Amino acid sequence: MNADTGGLPTELHFLSIAQAAGLIARRQLSPVELTDALLDRIAAIDPQLNAFLLVTADRARDQARAAEAEIMAGRYRGPLHGIPIGLKDIYCTKGIRTTGHSRTRADFVPDFDATTVRLLDRAGAVLLGKLATHEFAHGGPSFDLPWPPARNPWARDHATGGSSSGSGAGVAAGLVLGALGSDTGGSIRNPAALCGIVGLKPTYGRVSRAGVWTNSFSYDHAGPMAWTVADCALLLGAIAGHDPADPASADCPVPDYAAALSGDIRGLRVGVLRHLYERDITVAPAVHAAMEAALDVLRGLGAVVEEASIRPARDYGDVKIVGAESELYAVHEPALRTRLGDFGEDFLGRSLAALLITGSDYVQSTRERRVMIAEMAPLYARHDVLVTAGPGPAARLDAWRTLDFWRKPSLATPFNVTGAPALAQCIGFTAAGLPLAMQVTGRPFDEATVLRVAHAYEAATPWRSRRPILDPAAAPLALPAVPDPEPADVTPARRAALAAVCERAGLAVNARQFELFCGAAPHVEAMVGRLRRERPFSAKPSQIFAMPGQ
Repeated sequence: MNADTGGLPTELHFLSIAQAAGLIARRQLSPVELTDALLDRIAAIDPQLNAFLLVTADRARDQARAAEAEIMAGRYRGPLHGIPIGLKDIYCTKGIRTTGHSRTRADFVPDFDATTVRLLDRAGAVLLGKLATHEFAHGGPSFDLPWPPARNPWARDHATGGSSSGSGAGVAAGLVLGALGSDTGGSIRNPAALCGIVGLKPTYGRVSRAGVWTNSFSYDHAGPMAWTVADCALLLGAIAGHDPADPASADCPVPDYAAALSGDIRGLRVGVLRHLYERDITVAPAVHAAMEAALDVLRGLGAVVEEASIRPARDYGDVKIVGAESELYAVHEPALRTRLGDFGEDFLGRSLAALLITGSDYVQSTRERRVMIAEMAPLYARHDVLVTAGPGPAARLDAWRTLDFWRKPSLATPFNVTGAPALAQCIGFTAAGLPLAMQVTGRPFDEATVLRVAHAYEAATPWRSRRPILDPAAAPLALPAVPDPEPADVTPARRAALAAVCERAGLAVNARQFELFCGAAPHVEAMVGRLRRERPFSAKPSQIFAMPGQ
């Protein structure tokens, strides 16, 4: 098979999935040649970015050779056949180390594949390796873990966003053509936005999470990350569908997402959630300008653009954090009791605060979530999609402080609470060359329309022609120091009470860890306080289940 890209990027590592798939299907590009090009790119560039925790070069070459043999024999499986991809290192891979980027699982080798991994293998994808994350898809960037955090390819001293950090960096830098990430509070869309790629959080239940390390049972989503909207559509088409192994998996038809990319959005109704980035959350002036320009593009494409609103961002943050942190703590409680010192400080600065959330607080958060989901119905009836700003631009890697998680509401979290599909895509760059982003969200299980709108915008703008410039000869940057915990503003009496909480939980915290706990305490207490109000006795939680057979 000969590589003849015919006007496409001459660097094979900068091909999109759709471009590479077309060449492979026409037997103009060998999966082996493409895989070797990506492995060479990883060897040359990844020491500067730390996107990979493990490169599976031998396996990748074996899969690429098998794909080529099948294609030459006329057994072409489809657009992912022979395509090199990566997996966030919370996706279990049989016989391949899966660490969650944590010291506590540094040597864990599963004896099974996640459902999504099996589906990608069935589609003929080539696994290049496991990608960096924030510890257990939570907390970070951290500088005290066994592996360094991923760096932003557009500016290596800046953050990628998290927690699908290696996925974002790897796609942007041309180390993988696509990747899978996970999104509990923005963890696909944050790195997609900050790294200038496309990331889609599908509807809750659309993609199986079986075999993916749990962050939060109620908020986790698995989904695709890639350079283009079309590539995300191809990846989603391969992994979407019902899975009995995931209790939250939805049993509903999966459309042809690629076929939905018509380019025509005339008459579609676009609601702009302007208040999220103009009132609720402070964003850079460049974000405002880029959003206005993006809305003009949508109008020019024939969409009907009008104002819309949901609750303030803080309300969604309260509900999500109280619920999700409770579940995260439950997942990791045994290890926190016995190996607390093996966790990174940033993870502890978030997770330990769950000790202050009562069972009643957790239930109240789920009751409020149910109301929030119901409140979206009139907006879904009125608008085909909703748009708002994405996170960004990326801050310096060494600027992160653990308390930022508690202090700053998120542009991404509202759509984890609603469970609806949400996509982040590039809408321009700052003067310094850092990506800016827009989010497109839609009705539950209507990823097709979200992708359609995002694809139309992408096709009408020049942003996919711009790639980060990386010099293989550049020296790796030094790792920032672990920041000291910020002194907590709590009284001595309150400190004593908080120490008693840790003791009752069986946690042996040191002075730094205790300071992190004390620092988070006022924030989580304010959150649960806002949720502690009278509700009708009939107000149901969001976790209502049906008995089997119903």
